[in-house]
Amino acid sequence: MLLKKYRSGKSAQIIRSLLLSSALVAVGVANAQAETLNEALAAAYGSNPTLQAERAGLMATGENVRQAQAGWLPTVTLQGSIASQDFTGKDDDPLTPDVETSTSPLSGAAVVSLPVFRGGQTYYGTRAAKAQTRGAEANLRSVEQQVLFDAVTAYYDVLRDISVVELSHNNVQVLERQLQAAQDRFRVGEITRTDVAQAEARLSGSKSRLTRSEAALIASQSAYERVIGHSPVNMGAIEDLPELAAMPKSEAEAVAIALQSNPVLSAAREREVASREGVKATRGGLLPQVSLQGSYSYTDERDYVQGVSSGFAETDTTFLTGQVTIPLYQGGAVYSRLRQAKQVNNQNRIQIAETERLVREGVINAWEGLRSTQATIISSQQQVRANEIAFDGVQQEAQVGSRTTLDVLDAEQELLDARVTLVGARRNEMVAAYALLASVGRLSAADLGLTVAEQ
Repeated sequence: MLLKKYRSGKSAQIIRSLLLSSALVAVGVANAQAETLNEALAAAYGSNPTLQAERAGLMATGENVRQAQAGWLPTVTLQGSIASQDFTGKDDDPLTPDVETSTSPLSGAAVVSLPVFRGGQTYYGTRAAKAQTRGAEANLRSVEQQVLFDAVTAYYDVLRDISVVELSHNNVQVLERQLQAAQDRFRVGEITRTDVAQAEARLSGSKSRLTRSEAALIASQSAYERVIGHSPVNMGAIEDLPELAAMPKSEAEAVAIALQSNPVLSAAREREVASREGVKATRGGLLPQVSLQGSYSYTDERDYVQGVSSGFAETDTTFLTGQVTIPLYQGGAVYSRLRQAKQVNNQNRIQIAETERLVREGVINAWEGLRSTQATIISSQQQVRANEIAFDGVQQEAQVGSRTTLDVLDAEQELLDARVTLVGARRNEMVAAYALLASVGRLSAADLGLTVAEQ
């Protein structure tokens, strides 16, 4: 990162020069390699850790569907055992031979269990898991929108602060020339020491403002790197709001789109669906359960006496069993879970209504925010033009003695303030436009046409 925290003295001047050079390159040169907003958004989409973590969370939630569907499928288990036993029997009679017996029992079994009816728990559990996955997808879209909006904000914050640094630096240069002119006029007796002191004070204030603007730029660049993943390089100037294809045409249209597409609202609706299906799945715990079980087992328990088999003890067994389980009393646990699931579903329904109100409010605020920033730009442009005319007039009048040095300094300050306000208004317009897109659910990589890899 080019810009670093600086100290006072000569090093501050060096870094200030580097800072200004970077700003001039960024705002004054039409560079073919300049990073556009879409390029910055694509970089954030591909590398932002918050978004990557949410994608991993979606994949984890999707596994709930596979786990729920497992209730339809059979389970197969294999069991086996083998042992070895040696026995030696001795008699006190020397004429009786010792008896040596060895046994190596071997057994194995295969068991297949197939659920036939589980009271609807598998069916409704699968539907609930699918709704949870759709809700996770909506949450991912919401996080994607937030990350892209943060990237837009960081991008235009850097552009704004670069412009403010350039304006502040130019203002310092202008005030240095004015101070020099005031000192020259003081030496020839045209103005008083008070006029020179006013110029010196204004120059000191301008340098302080430049220092603050440089610090703000460094902070904006840090935020840019955090969100997008790299430092800003060769950025262009803040231009007029581009034509965005996804922009709604009216406030009513924006509200209607948001009620259909806003990912936060979609996630709330999917939570309600999941909890509704969860009620049905929980009720299945009160219904009979039917299953089929088949097994095959093999046993070999031959004995060997004096190394000779005593015969065969080998068995093969096959079972096919149908099992019905009817729950009669479970201590009230299932009924308690059922009441709990119903209340959770009721809570989710209420939250949908609450989310709809919040979404509607957000869209209206975003629409009015964009409209007000556009009006502010028009007023700021008029203010800048008027202040430019006023500053030129005050300068000419000061040369013939009809205006004081303070009048010139005040006019210069008002012109600088107007230009900074205009730069901020342009930044606010861009951010407000993308805030409106986010509020209606259209601030995604697909909606913006970003060139990104599939995630």
